[in-house]
Amino acid sequence: MTKKYEELIGELKDIVRKMEDSNTSLDEMITLYEKGMVMVRQCEDRLAEAEAVSYTHLRAHETVLDLV
Repeated sequence: MTKKYEELIGELKDIVRKMEDSNTSLDEMITLYEKGMVMVRQCEDRLAEAEAVSYTHLRAHETVLDLV
């Protein structure tokens, strides 16, 4: 299942909290960092998808206005 942008941001915030915790080991920090980078890429993908949809809707709206 594809996670929503908001879910990914929430999970990224949790990762940052864990990384800021002084009790987190270096190995765990590396694992969290790698997981976080995957999530950042997923967020970028969601934003690109939203931008494409917005652009498509805008172009469709402009086409309708041209017809009027």
